[in-house]
Amino acid sequence: MSLLTALDRKNTIAPAGYSRWLIPPAALAVHLCIGQVYATSVYKNSFIKHFDASQTSVGIIFSIAIVMLGLSAAIGGTWVEANGPRKAMFVSACFWAAGFLIGALGIGTKQLWLVYLGYGVIGGIGLGIGYISPVSTLIKWFPDRPGLATGLAIMGFGGGALIASPASRQLLSAYDPGYDPGVATSVADGRALVMLFVTLGIAYFLIMMFGVANIRVPAPGWRPDGWEPSSTAAKPLVTTAQVTAANAIRTRSFWLLWIVLFCNVTAGIGILEQASPMIQDFFRESGGVSGVSVAAAGGFVGVLSLFNMAGRFAWSSTSDLIGRKPIYLVYLGVGMVLYLLLATVGDAATVLFVLLAGVILSFYGGGFATVPAYLRDLFGTYQVGAIHGRLLTAWSAAGVAGPLIINGFLDAEGKPGTLTSSAYQPALFTMVGVLAVGFVANLLIRPVPDRYHEPPATEAALKEAAA
Repeated sequence: MSLLTALDRKNTIAPAGYSRWLIPPAALAVHLCIGQVYATSVYKNSFIKHFDASQTSVGIIFSIAIVMLGLSAAIGGTWVEANGPRKAMFVSACFWAAGFLIGALGIGTKQLWLVYLGYGVIGGIGLGIGYISPVSTLIKWFPDRPGLATGLAIMGFGGGALIASPASRQLLSAYDPGYDPGVATSVADGRALVMLFVTLGIAYFLIMMFGVANIRVPAPGWRPDGWEPSSTAAKPLVTTAQVTAANAIRTRSFWLLWIVLFCNVTAGIGILEQASPMIQDFFRESGGVSGVSVAAAGGFVGVLSLFNMAGRFAWSSTSDLIGRKPIYLVYLGVGMVLYLLLATVGDAATVLFVLLAGVILSFYGGGFATVPAYLRDLFGTYQVGAIHGRLLTAWSAAGVAGPLIINGFLDAEGKPGTLTSSAYQPALFTMVGVLAVGFVANLLIRPVPDRYHEPPATEAALKEAAA
């Protein structure tokens, strides 16, 4: 059997007795690798020095990658559904690894546009395809617990930076003896950056191949032992019908959920992008000196990553018990209260600040992990991966809007290093308003009207064709 043949959907059907618990580790292998995108700040200062560029010029690399994630997921979602998870994960691995290698070429030749093209555009395509590739497969394997299944995999995306950040620092110190991984302001030379990108590109490709080799789709008609579809259908907002991706984007429920995800991500990513300087500014003493050291601020970023990762699993699993709509009421409603507390009493104690920010970030992660199951409830399983891809354009938009809101208000308040907690209040109060919009949108979500459902005969044909 050739490589191309082995990647075909028909050759990924699981044999009888195949354990569905082997599927989450395969998905996790991909998401842990592409989650590295959250660790780009590790080498940001080194890039600025190497390319003699501004913070904005280097920061655009991350922005391009996130925008391409949303666009490639939206455009490639239907292709992923048609060709199956194995081929999609293989394509993702190729694009993701190629992004690093082209980025390494850009670093070596000091051509920043090559890094934009490599890590940003090509790597971003790998991000989008890799992010959605296991989603519909996991939902098909876990129809009884879709929130838990997607939480297990998407948890890896939040945890990818937790592994990539210290690993990247250690690799840089190995390639450049003058680089100190314990000092936030330390910068690595160009050779070390090239070697880092080459190493990560090769390592991530090999790890993602583990996922490619082990991913399977369930055989037609398979269902978990003891599970009855009728028990799931009895829950509010859960349909047994099927809606195509083309029809899904014509429904009001899709666009209301787009607003919900956009608002939840905008609020969370604003804190995530500003986390390290934010905790220092909140506890800035008289004379402009912060009571929080650079090292402690770096530790705070790590704590937020843990909350982000844990929230993806814990809250999405909780949604299996209480429902998707109620859990988003928690994300958005309790989130408003937490933002108000952060703005008004967040500077009372460091522990209180960390706890408030941590829970907010857990809601941010939970929102990502729960949304595939929400889509499954509303639109069925047939093209849930393609629908998820289209919905992720909300992430791309929020990735621009969140930092713009926070940074825009902070620029008006003063220069970095001189700000205090009061400077953050306008931005935090604005985030309360953003969450309120999402809260109302979630309340308005209703079951998809029957006119968007596939007719029974067509639905049966679609299922047979997919199988």
